[in-house]
Parts: sequence; structure tokens; C-alpha cells
Amino acid sequence: MIMKGRRTERAELEQLVADARTGMSGVLVLRGNAGIGKTALLDHAVACASSLRVTRLAGAEAEQELGFAAVHRLLLPFLDRRADLPGPQLLALETALGMTTGPVPDRFLVGLAVLTLLAGAARRQPLLVICDDAQWMDRESLDVLAFVGRRLHADGIAMLFALRDESGSAAVLAGLPELSIPGLGDTDARALLAEHLDPTTDLLLRDRIIAEAAGNPLAIRELALGAGTLQPSAAGRPLPVSRGLEARFLERFRLLPAPARRAVLIAAADATGDRDLVRRAVHHQVPSTPDDIDAAFEEAERADVLAPGTDAAGLSFRHPLIRSAVYGGAGRADRRAAHAALAAVTDPLADPGRHAWHLASAAAGPDAAVADRLHACAERAKDNGGYLARAAFLHRAAELTEDAATASVRLLEASAAALMGGAPHRAEELLARLAPAPDLPAVRAHADRLRGLVRLMVGKEGAVGLLHQAAQALSSYDPRGCRDALLEAVDAAMVVPRIGRGTGMAAIARTALEIRGRSTGDRQDSFDPADLLLDGHARLAAVGHTQAAPVLKAALTAMRAPGAEHGGAVRWSLLGMLAAIETWDIDALSECGRRYADAARSHGALRMLQIAAHANATAEVFRGDLATAQLHFAEFKDVADATGANSRLSHPTDAMLHGWRGDEAATLAAVRAQQELYPERPGGVPVQLVRAAHVVLRLGQGRYAEAQAAAVPALDDPPAHGGGLVLPGLVEAALRNHDTGTAERALDRLTERAKACGTPWALGLLARSRALMAVGAEADALFRDAVAHLDPTPLGTEKAHTRLLHGEWLRRRRRRGDARVQLRAAHQAFARMGAAAFAERARLELRATGEHPRRRDAPAPAGLTPQETRIARMAVDGATNQEIATHLFLSASTVEYHLAKVFRKLGVTSRRHLRTALPE
Repeated sequence: MIMKGRRTERAELEQLVADARTGMSGVLVLRGNAGIGKTALLDHAVACASSLRVTRLAGAEAEQELGFAAVHRLLLPFLDRRADLPGPQLLALETALGMTTGPVPDRFLVGLAVLTLLAGAARRQPLLVICDDAQWMDRESLDVLAFVGRRLHADGIAMLFALRDESGSAAVLAGLPELSIPGLGDTDARALLAEHLDPTTDLLLRDRIIAEAAGNPLAIRELALGAGTLQPSAAGRPLPVSRGLEARFLERFRLLPAPARRAVLIAAADATGDRDLVRRAVHHQVPSTPDDIDAAFEEAERADVLAPGTDAAGLSFRHPLIRSAVYGGAGRADRRAAHAALAAVTDPLADPGRHAWHLASAAAGPDAAVADRLHACAERAKDNGGYLARAAFLHRAAELTEDAATASVRLLEASAAALMGGAPHRAEELLARLAPAPDLPAVRAHADRLRGLVRLMVGKEGAVGLLHQAAQALSSYDPRGCRDALLEAVDAAMVVPRIGRGTGMAAIARTALEIRGRSTGDRQDSFDPADLLLDGHARLAAVGHTQAAPVLKAALTAMRAPGAEHGGAVRWSLLGMLAAIETWDIDALSECGRRYADAARSHGALRMLQIAAHANATAEVFRGDLATAQLHFAEFKDVADATGANSRLSHPTDAMLHGWRGDEAATLAAVRAQQELYPERPGGVPVQLVRAAHVVLRLGQGRYAEAQAAAVPALDDPPAHGGGLVLPGLVEAALRNHDTGTAERALDRLTERAKACGTPWALGLLARSRALMAVGAEADALFRDAVAHLDPTPLGTEKAHTRLLHGEWLRRRRRRGDARVQLRAAHQAFARMGAAAFAERARLELRATGEHPRRRDAPAPAGLTPQETRIARMAVDGATNQEIATHLFLSASTVEYHLAKVFRKLGVTSRRHLRTALPE
């Protein structure tokens, strides 16, 4: 059949396939109503892909709760090459698919394994991957395939998804290129109708069909076939297209003979499409001969309910709407009987999850034995990393559990699993079903904790208060759960846009210290990073740096212990990185960032990698290596995009880089973005980072009034975390504005923090700020003291800034020779690192001493993108393409493509020449 219309859509699919032939990759999500023609477009793509290998699967509604089921089906033709995968990827994939036992795999490491496997196949022959009815795929599989889609670039893979408009799965695929499929235009709709309608049909009836079908090709075909029985709809209005079609399909099903209805319902309850399995289930329900069962299938095919049996082993419906109409329209008893028959013929050892699910669907009421089977399946799903499958098994187990306490615990565990699986709205639905008895206060407390985490994930107000409330309740029942809830509350208070009334960081800190005091008195004998981080951050918010700094330092020591990055400390790595900034410890920040990033890559833990990449970027900004900082920020954004994170939250986080570079447009864009995201709250770590960037920008430009205005809120309304970043700049700006009162207040706050921390970074900043307040020989000595503290450190920006301020002070005392030494060093350092505004400020000061330095720009890059630079640097260090691919969560083909571009841009022909050609 020739497709009507769809010229634009067909052209886009043809281009996608053509690109795959040339070794490039592309992904496209087709969205539209049921019956709108998505599958027909997918068929068109297959028809165009004559030289490509095609792998195709469709989501099955009955398979939604079985974790990684769709990925398993997709990979069946490729699993014989899985031994080629790097070890961690192979273990993650085999564990996820239940082929071996191992640590719970990170979903993104499974995604990298799938990408590597598909890219390897595409190297042998370009590949077309089709995922139809994606709205019915299990969430674990959809997450993995969305990750693969986001990482495709130069692999020879074309990837197509099709899903319904109203599908909740759209959020998982957000950010991928999308093509909305509208209804056919009037001309094309009438041409399609003419193919299926008697040419003598009344014109008014034709017009009515066109109006009711609303351009939906499936509706046009079905209405044309039933034109003789077309009846007026209720109140003269047509039903929505999908509901109207389902009603017609159900009517067609009910007209079938009883044996065919029985066979079709069992097929609708099955998700495998295995004709032999369905045949055996039909026979189990009502003993029948093979000929009788085949006759039932043929009857359903003639009625256009089942698709013609082109594959002797497969069984499918002519359209997915028919399956849902048959299953939804059947009576409960009939559905239970169908599932009971399928359970009877499903091997409980080979496929325990599917067997238990059929047993549960066949149960008419509470059934302890089936509930226990489901619970066992939930434990297996957890081991495989199938958290949403675990949630589904536990939910159904709770429904079949008669004992109220056990049912409550299972429902609570189901909600926690849904949250771990990245489905907060599902977790919220499960929590709404939870009604624990009054004698289960611990369950209620854990439920509050989960509600708080749900609100945190979806951006609702009240997360911090619920977590705090849960921690208080858990203190009497579950000390570890109480501690974790408090840490989660601290974490949330740092980042949420709106905390809500009555609960803030100070209240959480008081609770934490009170509970800590009750359990240990004045002893501080824990070496657990989590305990130390909670205690340290609580002291920071409640009593200040003097008491907090020693505990935070101990926490950082614990986080830097051998192997800590592979243990429980990982969960709280953000609090650890912030502890390093609060204590001005550049060595701890750098080491933790590097080690935790390496661990995240080895485990495929992309969310942990985001935190570590940001820490690495921030450390490089302070070091003055702004080019490397840009690469780490690019990695942070790249990982955030790969995980589907909201770019409005992730992309402004490199503001400190822009501030030091003097990029006013980019810095102010980040400021505006944060003001839009956090309009009602002056605190929060993201706000403090952007505020510090704004201060740095204005100091470099010599616009001191604006620098002071940006910094002073952190003094007037001090945040629990991050406020110290602006204090040295506020001292400098306030003194330039002749506001000694504000400068003294900022210096007092800085003095308390710096002395408590005692690091060279902290003491150097304190000495520099005191020098600005001092006069005569004392000021000169303090500047030299600051240089003495900072010079042994890698803090390039702070060292150059200190020399700039010292040189400016010397010039104003008419010590031009001494001033030139400091200003020249500052100018060269700022120019070398690319801090344009500070370099210009130093150049102008140097000119005022009588020296005439040339304006020096940062070294011009060779036109390499951040991604190309990272790949080139790793290649120079000797990493293979596969090692680079694993490190950057790409395919080896994409790495090869980027290296070829690097060679062209740098004018080299091999890796041997990269080292000398690559810019420093």
C-alpha cells in the first residue's frame, strides 16, 4: 500500500537512514495519537534501509513491569558478541539481564554496554534500531535506550522511537530530536478513504467519516470498513478517536466464536508474542487439538483482530489498540482464567518473574504464597538493578498480603524502589495508598522521609521540612535511618529553590546536634564519613566555623581514606566537596574530585560523576587552569544531558569560569538564570556560586560598587554554606568604595573562618584582606605574608590576584620599581590563564608605573571543541579508543570520528604528532 501524504516525515526518515550509511548516527522520536501512522512511518524507514541491518521491537503493555525486558529482546541478535565488552560493562549487562550475579549495576553503565554492543555491530554493518510503542516499554529499558540515543554521534546507527502523545514516557526521552505526527490533510485523508470505501457511497457519509476520523489513518480505514453500520454518537458528538476505535475493535472481538475469543484473550494477556506458549495455554484452559487452536487463530486473523501469521513462531495483533481493547473489555473472571492458563505453562525456573506475575493476575483475593513469590522476584529485580520492576512486584505483593503490617512494609519498599528507579510520581502514588496502623510509627516516619525525597525530586516545596520531621521521628526507632534523613535534609536545604516556612538549615543543624549529643555525649569517635559530614555541617550552620572546621577536616580525611570512593562515602560526595570549599582545602577538593570521578566512571555512576566533574572544574578555576576547568564543566554538562537532567539547572553552573574570564554576557546570563530559578531565596549553594562569579567579574572590571552590591547579601543574611567565597572580594570592593564599616564586618567574618580552617589558602586570603585594611609597613608585610602562604599552593587565581593588589598598593605609595615586579607577574599570570578582565586591570596599572606592556590575549585554541580536546589529551596520554570511549561514555566509533577531526584541525596524521601539536 502506498502511504498517503507524510512527505516531510518520510524525507526526514530517509535522511536519517542515509546518514547511517555514511557512518554517522541520528535519533528521532515520533510522537502522535494511536493510529496516526507512526508504525507506517517506521515501516517506511525499514523499506529505505535496504543496506542496513534492522533490529526492531515493540513495547508490550503486559511487560511494563519486568525490568530490562525490552532491552533483552532488542539485544538477542547481538548477545553472542558480548564477550567483546570491557569487563565492567559485561558484568553490568549480564547482571541486568539476569545472566549472572554481581553487584547491582548502575543503569547508565548498562546503557554504555548496550551502546558499545550496538556500535560494534554497526561497524560491521550500519544499523537501524526501531523501538515502537515505547510508551509500553519497561522504564529501565527506556532509560537505557534514551541514554544510548543521547550518546550516538558517529556510529552508523539510526535509532527511531515511536510513542503516543499522551504517554508519560515522553519525559524519559525529553531532549532527543522529536517529530510530531499530525493527522492527514483533507486531500490525503480523502484519497486514503477512497481506497477502502465503495465508490458509490453517499457523499454525506464520506464527509462524516472524514470529520470523525480527524485525519487519523487507522480511524479512516476502520470507519470505512464499518460504514454500513455507522451509528450516531451520543449527544451527536463523535467519541475521541482512540476510544471510538477501541469500541469498534471490542465489538469485532465479541463477534468471534468462543474458541477464537478464548485464544485471543490469552494472547492479549501474554507479552511474549510466543505462538507456541499461547497455544499451550489455550490447550491448558480447554483441552483442544492443535488443528482446533490453529483454526481459532485463523478465525481471528480473518476478522482483522490478529495479524496474518507471517512468522510461524510469532503472534501479534493487527494494532496495539486491539490488544488493549480485548484485554480491557474482558470480564475479570475471564482475565484471571487467561493468566492462570499462562502461569500453568510458563517455566517458573526459566522465567520466575513472568510466572509470578501471571499467578498474581490470576489471584481473586489475598494469597500469601503468591505474595511471597512476588517478594522473591522483587529481591531478584533489586539485584539486577530493576528498581521499577521491584516496585511493581512489591506493590502487587502488598495487594495480595492480608496482614496489614506486612502489606504496609511492602508498599513502603515499593515506593522506595520507585524513587530509586527515578520515578518520583509513581513513588508518590504508592505512598498515597499507604495507611499504616497507629502501632507502626517507624513506617509512618519512613513514609514521610520518602515523601520528602519525592518533593525534592519533583521540585515541590516542603521537602526539607518532611525530611527533618522524618529524622526526628526515626531517632527513636532507626538511628541509621535518622542520620540518613538528616543528611538528605542538609543536602536538600543546600539546593532546593524554596525551603518553606518553619524549617531551615539552622533547625536541621540543631536537631542533628541534639540527637548526636544524646547518642554519644561529647565523644567524637566516629570515623564514618557520613557521621562526620553530618556533624560538621550541622556545627557549621548552628555554631560556626570554629567548632565545625575540625570535624569537617576529619570528614575529608575519612573521604580520602584508601577505597573510600568505592564505599558508603560516595552517597554523600556532594557534602564532602562542599566541606573542602568551606575549609578552603584545595588539596582535598582536587583529590576527592579526581578519585570520586574515577570511581564513578568505573561503576558507570553518572550522577556521582556529575558531582565529581563539577568539583574538578571548580578546583581548576581556583588553580587558574581555566582551559582545563572548561573541559570539566563540559563533562559536567555532557553527563547532565546524558542523564536527561534539566539544562536550566545544570548549564548556568559554570558561572565562576565565566567570571574569571571576564565574560560579562555569560556571567550575567548565569546570574539571571539563578534569579529566575530561585526568586524567593537568597541562599543555597548554586546561588552562592553565581554570586561569587558576579563579584569576581566586577572586581576584574574595576566596577567596585557593583561588586559590593553583589556580595553584601551574603554578609547581611549569611547563608549556611558558600557565603565565604565572597568575603575577600567584599573587603576589597568595600574599601575601594570607602565603606570601611562593611569592610570591617566582612573581615571579622573572614577572620573567624580562616583561623578555624588554618589552611594556606584561608590564611593567605586573610593576610591579603588584612593588608588592604592596614597602612604603611604593616600592609606591605601582610601582603608578603599572603604571598608566602599562597605561593606553595596551586592556587593560580589567588596568587595572581594577591600580586595585583600588592602591586596596586605599591604603585599608590610611589614605589614604582617594586610595583612593576608584582604587576608584571600578575599580568603575565592572568593573561596566560585567560582571565581577560583581570589581565587588563593589571596592564593598566602597569602602564601607570611607566611600563608599556602589550595587550596579551589567551593562547588561541586550535578550533577544538571541549569534547575534542578531552579526547586528544587522553590519546596523548596513551589511552586506546575503547578506553577513551569508556571514560567519556561514548562509543569507540565516535571517539575515532572525533580524533580524525582533531588530526585535520591540528594538521597531523597520527597520534605520535599530537603531543607537540596540541595547545597547552
